[in-house]
Amino acid sequence: MVENNVLSDKALAFGIRIVNGYKYLVDTHKEFVMSKQILRCGTSIGANSFEAIYAQSKADFISKLGISLKEASETSYWLTLLHKTSYIDDSMYTSMKKDLDEIIRIIVKTIKTTRQNEQQKD
Repeated sequence: MVENNVLSDKALAFGIRIVNGYKYLVDTHKEFVMSKQILRCGTSIGANSFEAIYAQSKADFISKLGISLKEASETSYWLTLLHKTSYIDDSMYTSMKKDLDEIIRIIVKTIKTTRQNEQQKD
């Protein structure tokens, strides 16, 4: 694991929360469809951000982070749906949404900064 990478650390911690949330939804609510969806996209955020660390180029780096951003957006949808259908309570939703929004802000800022740095080279 790469040390001192805020995005990767936060994405991994969020992925762990997603896995634990998946287990909760399956064990407690016997919910198998939405839980599988949020498991897939919620863990993909971290997987793609980790992959970006070893990107072959700046374009590849931005592409991997772009995928992380899309997966984060999808995760937000499933979180909201699970909350509005009472599978997760207000507290769980608010806490997870706060963490997810922070990850999204970091991804967006990183992509913008990387693009700006690339433009300054030209």
